[in-house]
Amino acid sequence: MPDKLDICHVITRMIIGGAQENTLYTCAGHLAKGHRVTLVTGPSPGPEGELLQEGCPDGLEVIVMPELVRELSPLTDWRAYRALLRLFRERRFSVVHTHASKAGIVGRVAARRAGVPFVVHTVHGQAFHAYQSALANRLYIAAERWAARHCDRIYAVAQAMIEQCVAAGVAPREQYQVVYSGMDLDCYVNARRDDALRAQLGIPADALVVGKIARLFELKGHQDLLAAAPKVLAAVPNAYFLLVGDGILRDALAAQALALGIRDRVIFAGLVPPRDICRYTAQMDVLVHLSLREGLPRAVVQGLATGIPAVAYPLDGTPEVVIHGETGLLCPVRQIDAIAAALTELLLDPEKRRAMGQRGQDEVRKRFAWQRMADILEDEYSRGVAAYVSAHN
Repeated sequence: MPDKLDICHVITRMIIGGAQENTLYTCAGHLAKGHRVTLVTGPSPGPEGELLQEGCPDGLEVIVMPELVRELSPLTDWRAYRALLRLFRERRFSVVHTHASKAGIVGRVAARRAGVPFVVHTVHGQAFHAYQSALANRLYIAAERWAARHCDRIYAVAQAMIEQCVAAGVAPREQYQVVYSGMDLDCYVNARRDDALRAQLGIPADALVVGKIARLFELKGHQDLLAAAPKVLAAVPNAYFLLVGDGILRDALAAQALALGIRDRVIFAGLVPPRDICRYTAQMDVLVHLSLREGLPRAVVQGLATGIPAVAYPLDGTPEVVIHGETGLLCPVRQIDAIAAALTELLLDPEKRRAMGQRGQDEVRKRFAWQRMADILEDEYSRGVAAYVSAHN
């Protein structure tokens, strides 16, 4: 087996998002070790921003494939499969690593049929979930089962993802492994309060800040936070709510805040480059995460790495980092009074915030460094390719 691997990652789009940052850090880690790395992605239109415009690791080959789109389209998906099959046959990669559902389905099948020695996939979040029709879920589960038969290993960013997949019969448990999503923790650990930034955002020096980092899209929970905000303000009059991210719901959320009479306390920071997110978490006193579906939320890890506690729903992988009463508080889903009570409890108790934030920071530093993620995957790739070579000699 060669010491250096030829690795190809496949993902439908490189917006500013968790799965995309995970993929880019993996690419950077393996390039740094001398491997050859190619990233195949589709177009990335829309208000979420394009991650590759924020910076691309030196030496990374990027192939933009117009046919590789997130939306379901049988004809376009067939063209994407054929384009990937041609690429994999021509380039003879030693590893193909697909990310998220659509790229995972067409990419894994194409890689296996092209004879790629080691084919793997990462589950960043489920394609099947309670917020879509039963028919859609059945189709997605069937597609995931089919794709799982065309790969060697399936990684998940949280143990909860594995449990959901196994329960749905996607693949046997032994095919899965948790690989926590890595990130640059140092910038969060070292981030400090910035009075100039607070002033720029319109946040008074004595304000207590509830922060949320997420695209302004459905199922991200912004509406629940705004609904709870008046109750928080009744108990904590100097509270402000800082929303980091952009998306199609911005106008609707601004209208909701206006209708609630709290528009002056809700700060829409807009799209923030990933490298600057740590500057914003450092201005927060509590991070809130109310997404109704997520793999393992990077925003929560980022907040904990900064040393602030989180208030969140106990869904998907969130309880693996938000440990109730230790690194934050978990609330019953969509219970507005409970959200308000949890936020109020933390905002009014600086010692509790400090202790929970410190425990959270200690915990995430053990598990979420991007170098650790890259090392685990490199070892997986090397052993997988070695097993293939041994079996075919």
